[in-house]
Amino acid sequence: MNRTLVAYFSASGTTAAKAKLVAEAAGADLYEIKPAVPYTEADLDWKNEKSRTSLEMSDKSSRPALAEKAPDMSAYDTILLGFPIWWYVAPTIINSFLESGDFSGKTIILFATSGGSRFGDTVKLLKGSVSDTTVIKEGRMLSSVQGYVISAWVKDLGLSE
Repeated sequence: MNRTLVAYFSASGTTAAKAKLVAEAAGADLYEIKPAVPYTEADLDWKNEKSRTSLEMSDKSSRPALAEKAPDMSAYDTILLGFPIWWYVAPTIINSFLESGDFSGKTIILFATSGGSRFGDTVKLLKGSVSDTTVIKEGRMLSSVQGYVISAWVKDLGLSE
């Protein structure tokens, strides 16, 4: 049985492309985290302090609604969790995802895309959305890496087929 899930949120398609490569390299199931209300171009305008994403990211208690509940996590040991970096951290929809399922005893390895930001306080901010028995690890920024680098990273994690 496959014990790895690649779950990802992608607002523009960049993270989706990397997530598909990660899932292929790991031989893992793939799950897209979708907001109940899709983000528009105007919502994603980080220069506008009144845009949806600006408002969500300025309120750390924001939990955008999900289009669907997380899959049954009992089938997985490891979750590779991908997202774009917004304001130096994971989008708050990632907290929504983590709070919608039972990740107890799981290992979550993060990967992200960004125009130049790093993970910042992402691990610390996500830990509040899971049980104390969940391990969250900072993984890798995948913005500009090629598929062979992703395959090597997944192999180094011990997750390749």
